[in-house]
Amino acid sequence: MCTNAAWRSVLLSVCLLASNSFAGERQALSIVNPGAQPGAVALGAAIRGGTNPYRGVKHVSSLLNGNKHDLIPLYLYEGEWLFARGSSAGIHLLNNDRWAVDALVDYRFDRLEPDANDYFTGMSERRQTVDGGLSVALKNGWGAVSAAWVSDLMGRHNGYEWNLSYRYRWRSGRLTLSPFVSYIYQDRDLVNYYYGVRADEARADRPVYQPGSTDFLRSGINVSYQWTPRVLVFSHLAVEQVSEEVHRSPLVDERQLGAAWLGFSYQFGSVLGDATTPGRSRREGERSWRVNAGYAAEGPFHRTHRGDLTRSQDAHTYIGGLTVGRLLSEGKHLDYWGRLSVNRRFENGYQSDIFEYNAYVMAMTTRHSPKTREELFRYGLGFGFSYADQIPAVEQVKQARRQRNSGRFLNYLEAQFDVPLQLLFGDSAPRQCYTGLSLLHRSGIFANSDLLGNVSGGSDMVTGHIECRR
Repeated sequence: MCTNAAWRSVLLSVCLLASNSFAGERQALSIVNPGAQPGAVALGAAIRGGTNPYRGVKHVSSLLNGNKHDLIPLYLYEGEWLFARGSSAGIHLLNNDRWAVDALVDYRFDRLEPDANDYFTGMSERRQTVDGGLSVALKNGWGAVSAAWVSDLMGRHNGYEWNLSYRYRWRSGRLTLSPFVSYIYQDRDLVNYYYGVRADEARADRPVYQPGSTDFLRSGINVSYQWTPRVLVFSHLAVEQVSEEVHRSPLVDERQLGAAWLGFSYQFGSVLGDATTPGRSRREGERSWRVNAGYAAEGPFHRTHRGDLTRSQDAHTYIGGLTVGRLLSEGKHLDYWGRLSVNRRFENGYQSDIFEYNAYVMAMTTRHSPKTREELFRYGLGFGFSYADQIPAVEQVKQARRQRNSGRFLNYLEAQFDVPLQLLFGDSAPRQCYTGLSLLHRSGIFANSDLLGNVSGGSDMVTGHIECRR
């Protein structure tokens, strides 16, 4: 049998699987996790594949992505009030053993790219968007019944969707099976945006079409296996029948849509205390504070990581920031930290200065003297996500030169190397304080991810820092 901590990890990732799945639509609603360790943090990735409803379009991935499948980076957090589940996030308004009420935002993967084939020449792009709304779930021994209403937050389809779902979870040892069925209603604005043909888009083989609202059923199963107390592997399979209202569209040539996810997650612990390690660590609750400042580097990340700290030739910009962290779990060789940073990018006249926000997990190792056990240096590598309130100038210039798109929301990598101040200045220096270099990197994972805007490229910053932990 798995440990309680292992089941918490299973449930955390099963919640993730209830996010948007295929053809841009949400599969069965998330069931709120009554056994989740408060503050649980996990990272992972999934491959998303399936059937595309549009005529002659074979894959769900973007044309900007040369692969048949879409990569979904998974940034997972299950807190008392906040949650993040891959392509969805929100706030727990009520969360107990029986009821769950959430305010949520959810990424909608639907899209039509006019360059997909010659048939769509002259069509306007139908873009992916972010929906927001409310969900309510009733949980019991016989399963979970949930309802959700979401509408467009970005002014693209300007419609709304209802989703009523039933899910039952069955567990045996490390294996969890969770079949579900959903009834989905979409209003005419949503359906018309993705499947309608306007008068200015019509031609002889593509007549004007204005569909109304539609409803349909979706069913499927989520399967997860707890490989280790921290590592979970999972899959998701789903199928739906295309409604007549959608199938009559000249843009559509599919009667049935299928979807599949395959992925993994790794649980690092909790910002409120780690339950994956037996006993209570003397360092539980330890926090860190870091200030750093630096400049835009030429990159890419692997080059700066090897010591090439050359300034960017695209834009001479600067950065300064504050990072706070909390120990998630303590290990013999590696400690895991949950971190949040707020950086100010000083754009040096290219545009107004902007803020950048990063959330990530850092694996940190410390080298000690074999004789005195004195700390010699620390090295850390972090992974998470980054959001900038405007696209940084160095990324705009670099991507424009390469004729590639850019984005505000990107993946985040960070490497940190530092030495104790007491090693440099003796006992008069403050204890558990360090100085060194931190290398910051924003990127879109080589244009492989819809969630990251299919961006290929990003920016690198080299900074010096001082960090203390208590």
